[in-house]
Amino acid sequence: MSLALVAGAMLAGCQRDPEGGCRPDPASNAPAAPVVLRHLERPFFQIKNPAEGLQFIRANPVFARYYLQAGQAPIDTLAKALAQLATNPALQKLSQQTAAAFADSAGLHRELGALFGRVKYYFPDFKAPAVAATYVSGLMGKDIYVNDSLLVISLDWFAGPQASYRPDLPGYMLRRYRPAYVLPTLALAVSSKYNRHQLTATSMLDQMVDQGKRLYFAGQMLPCTPDSLLIGFTGKELKNVKFNEARIWGHFLENNLLYTTTPFVIQKYVGERPNVPEIDRTCPGRVGQWVGLQIIRKYMSEHSDVTLPQLMAQKDAQRLLNDSHYRPKK
Repeated sequence: MSLALVAGAMLAGCQRDPEGGCRPDPASNAPAAPVVLRHLERPFFQIKNPAEGLQFIRANPVFARYYLQAGQAPIDTLAKALAQLATNPALQKLSQQTAAAFADSAGLHRELGALFGRVKYYFPDFKAPAVAATYVSGLMGKDIYVNDSLLVISLDWFAGPQASYRPDLPGYMLRRYRPAYVLPTLALAVSSKYNRHQLTATSMLDQMVDQGKRLYFAGQMLPCTPDSLLIGFTGKELKNVKFNEARIWGHFLENNLLYTTTPFVIQKYVGERPNVPEIDRTCPGRVGQWVGLQIIRKYMSEHSDVTLPQLMAQKDAQRLLNDSHYRPKK
């Protein structure tokens, strides 16, 4: 069955803008979490020689241990590599461009505090990482690294199209590396701390619901962030999948895809991909994640007594689907 996605002028009259307004926010009065944000790119670019590189490592032991992977190589070797990077003219230029893209460092600080404050509202035992830092890694470190001890945001990953160097990624992924995507990317990373799933659950449905829970969590932490930033679709793609939601769901049902455990098939619908031509050439990649989010949203609308921690702890994807009564209308 052809599932051509309807677009263009027809959408303008039929599809309500999904970007309008904020989602309900039970945590609206949650106090911001205290966050001390250190801008490690500043002392990093003061390094002129290996001796100063060594001082930088010793002054930032948690950052060096987790992010720079100190211990994986002799410390003198790491110090020399840092000095070479810090004095590289191309990287210095990228740092300047990154600073221009993130001129409002106070705003980023506030947003981090608000995000972590919402996490603590829902999960009272949560503690913000003791060390929170921005950095310019030369696109060689992780874009965002977070654990209980450390948060590092490698800002150059998110500097945007004006930067002289961009992550080595295809265009459909690269568009998610702009300043507006820092907080959504971080919220998705934090969700992994709470998102429970069965290790033996490997079906398409399991993967869709698991990703849907992550996206729902991120949406609760960032209630005024539009879905386009949470999922990384363009506005047009988001309108198209919403308008054609019933057709997309029908594709999964009619082709008996929900219970397949074949990784290659699952990757086509849930993993990174420019589009999903099996549905339609205009259908964006990772559409299975978006459907998973719709299932979770329907479940939560049907069960107002379920808390976010209870949702994240629920491992049974089939139960979440059944109890959601998810049946998008044609």
